[in-house]
Amino acid sequence: MKFQIVYDKPCRIRFRCGSRAFDKSLETAIIKKISSHSFVTRSEVHIENGGILVYYKKGFRDSVIKIVKAIQPEKLCPVVPDSDIQIAEIDSRFKSSLISITVKRMISKLLIPAPVRCMITTVKGMKYILNGLKALSDFKLNVDVLDAASVTACLIQKNHKTASSIMFLLSVSSLLEGYTKERTRAVLTNSLAVNVDKVWLINDGTEVLIPVSELNTGDCIRVRTGSMIPVDGEIIDGEAYVNESSMTGEPLAVMRSSGDTVFAGTVIEEGNISICVREIASNTKISKIIDLIDNSEHLKAGVQSRAEHLADSIVPFSFVGFGLTMLLTGNVTKAVSVLMVDYSCAIKLSTPIAVISAIREASDHNITVKGGKYLEEFAGADTVVFDKTGTLTKAEPVLEKVISFSTYTEEEILKISACLEEHFPHSVARAIVKGASERGLDHEEEHTDVQYIVAHGIATEFNGERAVIGSRHFISDDENIPITAEQQAKIDESAGACSVVYLAIGGRLAGVLCISDPPRAEAKKAVELLKKSGIHNVVMLTGDGQKSAEIVAESLGITECHSQVLPEGKHSMVEEIKSRGHRTIMVGDGINDAPALASANVSVAMSDASDIAREVADITLRGSDLTELAVFRELSKRLMNRINRNYRFIVGFNSLLLLSGLSGIITPSVSALLHNASTMAICAKSMLPLLDEDEKCRESGENLIK
Repeated sequence: MKFQIVYDKPCRIRFRCGSRAFDKSLETAIIKKISSHSFVTRSEVHIENGGILVYYKKGFRDSVIKIVKAIQPEKLCPVVPDSDIQIAEIDSRFKSSLISITVKRMISKLLIPAPVRCMITTVKGMKYILNGLKALSDFKLNVDVLDAASVTACLIQKNHKTASSIMFLLSVSSLLEGYTKERTRAVLTNSLAVNVDKVWLINDGTEVLIPVSELNTGDCIRVRTGSMIPVDGEIIDGEAYVNESSMTGEPLAVMRSSGDTVFAGTVIEEGNISICVREIASNTKISKIIDLIDNSEHLKAGVQSRAEHLADSIVPFSFVGFGLTMLLTGNVTKAVSVLMVDYSCAIKLSTPIAVISAIREASDHNITVKGGKYLEEFAGADTVVFDKTGTLTKAEPVLEKVISFSTYTEEEILKISACLEEHFPHSVARAIVKGASERGLDHEEEHTDVQYIVAHGIATEFNGERAVIGSRHFISDDENIPITAEQQAKIDESAGACSVVYLAIGGRLAGVLCISDPPRAEAKKAVELLKKSGIHNVVMLTGDGQKSAEIVAESLGITECHSQVLPEGKHSMVEEIKSRGHRTIMVGDGINDAPALASANVSVAMSDASDIAREVADITLRGSDLTELAVFRELSKRLMNRINRNYRFIVGFNSLLLLSGLSGIITPSVSALLHNASTMAICAKSMLPLLDEDEKCRESGENLIK
């Protein structure tokens, strides 16, 4: 590439290649090519003048020049910018635009004759006037009408200087609005986006490197160790350990092999797999989450919608103030000062910026929120309803103890049970098989074919006798196996909070196995933190028996417990709690939780929840720590407090401006300057983090709850 060196200082050099040296689409590709070298600390590329700025380590000047000289734009392919590059571009565009309109205004004032400036101001003012007339034609009395009225009043008064100042400040305010929204959305979107440029396409047994944009549904691609999976699809060959933390929050990689589904945004830590493409980049699960966040107008926070309504409803009062001032003082300058004080602009702008900044911050804490209104609902809730299995617990049952009621020893009962249960590996069966393995018991098959009776248990022939294993209902009611009061008393005494699996051989109770599903290590702390945050009622729903449910509830500090609840009963229970006037959060993970999740005021799905639960839920925890609920509660409450503080400041400060304008202390241009400056300040403040960056806060949330 041909260039001129226009700046050359130690560790910093700027090249100018000319305005047509390369296309805009190649800026990122050139940055990546230069920055790929270890001695380059940072680089910038600008299409406008073909500028390349490189920061490098001491002693590598000649190497940097060689790199730039070797660049051949015609051989480069466009690259999707990294999040940092995108945000830097947004910042750069904002600075350039702000400098541009400021310099143009200064040049205009210095070089253009006054009569010409007046004509230019009148022409520019027509844009605001036309926008105001359009709003009136749509029967709207909004900020556009207010801006048009203030500009018109100044032009009629032939106060072109004030009109020009007002339009300049309005353009700066509009520029800031676009910048803040674009930047916060870019940060949020890029925290979830998948950035993969090329993939290895499997074509007739050979692999071809193609741009990901050329990939189609049904194609097969190869992904190897260290690479990000760019699509949703099904593994058709190979196996790999896949880190799915971007989707589930779980830090440990999981084994995925032929027939398993993998998702875009997950990373292969070790292995080599072939994937049949099910969904391309624009339609993957993670892209749908981004679209929901970015385009969900109907998911605005109620406070945001009320702010917009309030903003527009205030406008007529500004006109009333303008008219009264003219009537009482006859002073157009004072009347225009009233128009310059626009309560609605700051209210309408600061609230959505605060909301979208909070959504981005939640994403930093591994929490995905589908819309602003769920932040408001979470902040105002007074009841949280937990599903037990898989939510308060990890749904990983553990064998606690074995009790014998026959001549069979406890080891023999466990061996027989494991031998039967290994054929149907549901979670309880896995606990029994794992328990036998941990005790070193080899359970050779000594039975005939087994029969699985759905939702009841297993039946088979063992040493010539009928053997059955399952629930008490199955053993006692269906199989008519007698269980004495003495036996049941011993079971109740020994089982505690455990679930009980009954084994009967030859028509007699042989023994029972006690299975526990221990609560998550952080579950008790999470409940305590939620209570401290203002949640008055913590409810647990479970299909377990009353006694075991009560023991778990007591150990975790649950205030209300409902046992033996069927899936359809969870929905009814949530509706019943809501009917008592409670604003309810439902936290669940399974398919059977979906109706209850949909019914609650706001719902949360766990990181390892079923697809349908995550689809229905309003909020998803991408991490596995329940205390993140308390962090999110504090985040949402602080958001509401920030919005309310913004309201108070906006009303107070603008009222002060209004009184100053009426009394003649400040002119319309000063009023406009102070109003727009305060609007920019309140918007900038609304973008600041709501939570402290203290690492302890991120880990447990306990320091956030006061």
